[in-house]
Amino acid sequence: MLKKIFSGILAGLLISIGGTVFLSCTDKVVGSVAFTIGLLAVCYYGANLYTGRIGYLFDKHDKEALTDLVFGLLGNLIATTLCGLLLGPMKGESAVALCGGKLTQAPLETLLRAAFCGMLVYIAVNLFRDKKTPLGILIGIPVFILSGFEHSIADAFYFAAAGIFTGQAALFILLVLIGNSVGALIFDRLLWGAGLKK
Repeated sequence: MLKKIFSGILAGLLISIGGTVFLSCTDKVVGSVAFTIGLLAVCYYGANLYTGRIGYLFDKHDKEALTDLVFGLLGNLIATTLCGLLLGPMKGESAVALCGGKLTQAPLETLLRAAFCGMLVYIAVNLFRDKKTPLGILIGIPVFILSGFEHSIADAFYFAAAGIFTGQAALFILLVLIGNSVGALIFDRLLWGAGLKK
């Protein structure tokens, strides 16, 4: 259990680093490309990132796969919250501006943005895992950021950096988490249904 949580903390730290560089860039394209350091490191280290693993839930059908996700998510949220609090004094202004726009979205819009992000993260991780190429990460992650899609773990970091700990923010993160999960699982089943999944 502790290994799974620590692996989740590592993944959350890496995504927080990616989020920090995104907040630091005035050019969104540069920031979105630089953000990929987070998922690249997660994949190379094999860290437990919820959004990188949820799409494979149907592959194992066992209790261990579910506990792996739950403890990984717990670690992800611990790390992103702590990193956000630590870096908030330096990046808070940018984070507040970013999060303000997120909280104006309608719930259905948030779910759709999150579902498409879930698909893109699944594609990026799956190409890395099965095809041994980082191209899915280097292209797919900037695509989801520039498209305005929502990533639950990155958003948890942004809200913590902005110092926004409200019920509305918690509901937003929950909706994004659900959307990320649904998008990844749908894409996984589409690959399986098309006979394209190993």
